[in-house]
Amino acid sequence: MQVTIIGTGNVATVLGKLVFAHNHSINQVYGRNIDAAGVLANQLNANAINNLSELNNDADIYIIAVSDKSIENICEQISLQNKIVLHTAGSVSIEVLKNVSKNYGVLYPIQSLRKAMDIATPIPFLIDANNDETKKILEKFAKTVSSKVEFGNNDKRLKLHTAAVFACNFVNFMYLQSANFCEANDIDFALLQALIEETATRLRTHHPKDVFTGPAVRKDIATIEKHLQQLSSNPTAQQLYKQISEMIMQA
Repeated sequence: MQVTIIGTGNVATVLGKLVFAHNHSINQVYGRNIDAAGVLANQLNANAINNLSELNNDADIYIIAVSDKSIENICEQISLQNKIVLHTAGSVSIEVLKNVSKNYGVLYPIQSLRKAMDIATPIPFLIDANNDETKKILEKFAKTVSSKVEFGNNDKRLKLHTAAVFACNFVNFMYLQSANFCEANDIDFALLQALIEETATRLRTHHPKDVFTGPAVRKDIATIEKHLQQLSSNPTAQQLYKQISEMIMQA
């Protein structure tokens, strides 16, 4: 299919490369900065533009891959009649696209995307569309770039986006606490890498409630007290450790 990418950031770059790698053609790449648009367009064998008035009507699908707060602004500047127009956001309603085209939808990647990432990284998608025909086309298109595609309306997508914050950013915040503690005590944080990866791997076949290890799940109060003492110089981390331990014991 012919695809136009609106955006030049992490999501636009990864999706553009993914679509291009799976034998679709990229028609145009739009970016406010023509240099950024040119860099991505060169990688995708596409034409770069920095004015939305230059969007042509040649593509089959137009993917708006910009920040959540910028989607509405983009939508106010374009009209694409019957073309399929998609946004990629987890927390933005599909209806933001209703005045852009008669056929619109959402292609939400359930993955943390970075420009330099390997496009072979698995990326599940949650998709939605405003009519049955667009749903069929979007599903077929999405399945050319991912082995995991499911339908989800605004409510399901927002709930999944919320869950993703717990599963990604909040977990990474805990990694940061561990890394900071290691650095403060001259310990190589890399020593924990295998533990981190093994825990994540277990989640492929086990529910999180069955993956807990450590003193909290064993209700080993003596060890917990020793750990709290180790954290005495950092009251914030100490309180966090105590609260999370109590919650695990009650899980």
